Amino acid sequence: MDPLFWPSETNRFRRFTPESLAAIEEKIANKKKEQVKVKEKNKDQGVEEDKLTPQLDLKICKTLPSLYGDIPAELVGEPLEDFDPYYSDHKTFMVLNKRRTIFRFTATPALFIFGPFNPVRKTAIKILIHS
Repeated sequence: MDPLFWPSETNRFRRFTPESLAAIEEKIANKKKEQVKVKEKNKDQGVEEDKLTPQLDLKICKTLPSLYGDIPAELVGEPLEDFDPYYSDHKTFMVLNKRRTIFRFTATPALFIFGPFNPVRKTAIKILIHS
């Protein structure tokens, strides 16, 4: 297979940061604006839009395909930006354990208290994904 089609390992694994969350929120806002414009434009036409679906090889509790390369040791158990384009406009992040199993979590505050960057929540996630 042509190496140009393989994902780049250097920028594939990125930490989920407050900037990442802000970018996702911006994408959501832009998508809502576009949907309003499209609905107004297509009221009379009845045009169906193509919906993006999640990739089957990146489902929750599946092993990360070897196509994505090795996980750096410092990123095991840490919140990462999602690889799947379907989740690019969802407030979610993914966490990988040592066995390369995929876990997804919402970036909304847990129990209306613990945000995605709260140390208590990070510890709970590490306990949950521990193999």
